[in-house]
Amino acid sequence: MRSRLLPAGTLAAAVATAVLITGCSSGDDWSRPHPKPTAVGTLGPGFFDPAAPPAPEATITPRPGSWDGVRPSKGYRVVLLTAGEDPQTRTLVNAVTQWAEDEQASLKTITATEPDQFIPQISKAIDLAPDLIISAGNDLVDPMALVTPHHLDQQFLVVGAELAEPTANVTAADWTGASFRGEGLGMSSTYDPATFTPERAGRAVRAGVAAVLNRLTGIVIWLD
Repeated sequence: MRSRLLPAGTLAAAVATAVLITGCSSGDDWSRPHPKPTAVGTLGPGFFDPAAPPAPEATITPRPGSWDGVRPSKGYRVVLLTAGEDPQTRTLVNAVTQWAEDEQASLKTITATEPDQFIPQISKAIDLAPDLIISAGNDLVDPMALVTPHHLDQQFLVVGAELAEPTANVTAADWTGASFRGEGLGMSSTYDPATFTPERAGRAVRAGVAAVLNRLTGIVIWLD
């Protein structure tokens, strides 16, 4: 029988290639344990009143820039859950992607294209066990309201919209002109697509993540 042993040089090259491939993919391997995320930096004055922390479902209006000093610790895992191709949703998606790049967060994106995919895709995001799931797109608000109360150990951030009755694990960041709360519930402000600017969406993402990292969850962060 012919020997299947490889020459020493060929074997060494194969091992080196295998190590290289493993090294390249390890950064996205969420199956491995990682340290519990923490906030790096502190919230600035005016984000909230420490003497009267916001109650569940409360709305706070942080001082602009009071969240700028906060970022996630290394290895922060985020799933961006998105639905919709409208310009507003694309602006939110771009803001989350840019934030993740700036902060070197590990980001995975899950897109739902049809209504019957909304709840399964939310479940898929939860199964990945990220540190945070960020939702972008009004179409996800009603499905999120159905799913999130059953997964209280998973943190969610809704940007550019809000849930009408959020549980303690759902935080929202929106502004005048961006406050969809679900079908049939109306708006807490007049909806205005023109308010979905890259700058404002970026602030919403950063302020929302800063709140979650500081355990100020289950509230609405209202941006001026």
